Amino acid sequence: MTQDQIKQLEKELWDAADALRANSKLTAAEYKDPVLGLVLLRFAQNKYEEAKPTVEAKIPEGPRGKRVATKEDYLAAGAILLPDEAKYEYLAELPEHKDIAEAINHAMKQIEAEYPDLQGNLPKNYQEFESDLLRDLIRVFNKDAVKKATGDVFGRIYEYFLMKFSMQGAGAQEGGEFFTPPSLVQLIVNFIEPDHGIIHDPACGSGGMFVQTGYFVKSHTNREVNEVITCYGTEQKTNNTKLAKINLAIHGIEGKILEANSFYSDPHNLVGKCDFVMANPPFNVNKVDKGRDFVKTDPRLPFGLPKADNANYMWMQYFYSYLNETGRAGFVMASSATDAGHSEKLIRQQLIETGAVDCIVSVGNNFFYTRSLPCHLWFYDRGKRAENKDKILMIDARNVYRKVTTTINDFDEQQMQGLTAIMKMYRGEAPEVSKENKWFKERFSQGIYQDIEGLCKVVTIDEVRENDWSLTPGRYVGVAMDLDEDFDYQARLLEIQSELEVLNAEAIELSATISDNLRKLIQ
Repeated sequence: MTQDQIKQLEKELWDAADALRANSKLTAAEYKDPVLGLVLLRFAQNKYEEAKPTVEAKIPEGPRGKRVATKEDYLAAGAILLPDEAKYEYLAELPEHKDIAEAINHAMKQIEAEYPDLQGNLPKNYQEFESDLLRDLIRVFNKDAVKKATGDVFGRIYEYFLMKFSMQGAGAQEGGEFFTPPSLVQLIVNFIEPDHGIIHDPACGSGGMFVQTGYFVKSHTNREVNEVITCYGTEQKTNNTKLAKINLAIHGIEGKILEANSFYSDPHNLVGKCDFVMANPPFNVNKVDKGRDFVKTDPRLPFGLPKADNANYMWMQYFYSYLNETGRAGFVMASSATDAGHSEKLIRQQLIETGAVDCIVSVGNNFFYTRSLPCHLWFYDRGKRAENKDKILMIDARNVYRKVTTTINDFDEQQMQGLTAIMKMYRGEAPEVSKENKWFKERFSQGIYQDIEGLCKVVTIDEVRENDWSLTPGRYVGVAMDLDEDFDYQARLLEIQSELEVLNAEAIELSATISDNLRKLIQ
């Protein structure tokens, strides 16, 4: 399927499923998990059918012919061997007099029994749905176009549904808890290039960072994802942990996802072992119990415990500490963190002095679906090339966006390519941009890095020190001045001056009137 066809299919499926919810009594939060469970069942059936010829072809001939394929054979092919009564076609063909809710619940239990990693994570509350609604939903995901969709396409569909539920605020508190917008995830992945080794996300939500890493590996290597990377995730919320495990299963990615609080535990024991760290941690968390022995002796806090009641600088130290000697990290952080003062500034200074801070990107409003605040993307690289050891790339992308709706922005393909190219050129690598990329050509006509006023600048650690250790890109890149040659600036300034004189005169007259009235009142 082409990208346009996939997008059309995503929209058609969502519109159909959402219309069914709109005509029911269910909230988006009540609807989310059961619908995603049906997407998993449909995907599993598709992946099974897709893998079947390959699996059977690989089974060697024995004295009595070929043995029967096992679930291990299918797992090696990134597929699930479904019990007969858990197959989507079985549910779709179930007679009207049969209890459809019980049949789906039974299917989920059978899958969990066969695959321990999914144990307790699949929805089994379909009895709360009306039978007609369930049957209609099953038909939505049983169209011919859906039956023919490959595993990668279904992964996209699952992510699309996650995004749409996030936009509806269908998380435990808000959508941002379980879903990081694709533009931000893709930019992080593009910048750190996670193509090997141990990948860690200690605030993994629904596992989107791992999924995008899988896409990156497929497009940049000739090897299977599970041969190249090992994923470790930690997530505090039970529901989000379930979503992450299902998400990885949907995409055929093996990973260890544990439910734990990263402030009070380090369940994977990965300090100094990670090749890549990616995360979108919760911003500005307060009330972390800093009196606990684990926190006071935590080796992931090498630069000290911040005194402020704010966990941002705990997260930033965790990400640094997990990296090995050549590791890279990319994460989303509240904009306030780049200029935070007092104990946080002292920690930031020590981080900068290590030489590992590689790049800061300012991102504008409306990239998150349930909040409009701007943010920054931070990047560490403990294996910087020597030329960049005392340098930091500052990118101000607040004016780089595509307006998707009145309340949602993202990066379009040309902008994404262009921003990624800036990082590549800063590293001394050739940019990978299409010939049609006007955004890039207008700014980097020579195809090599250069500071662009209002967009990007490479600064030294000495410059950052002179700016009181601020890491706000806007302080360094300046403001782009786009002059309109057809606009008469001098005439407009004269108009503004005349308007100001009139307003000043009116203000003086009004002030005299007020004084007059006050005198009359006093008398």
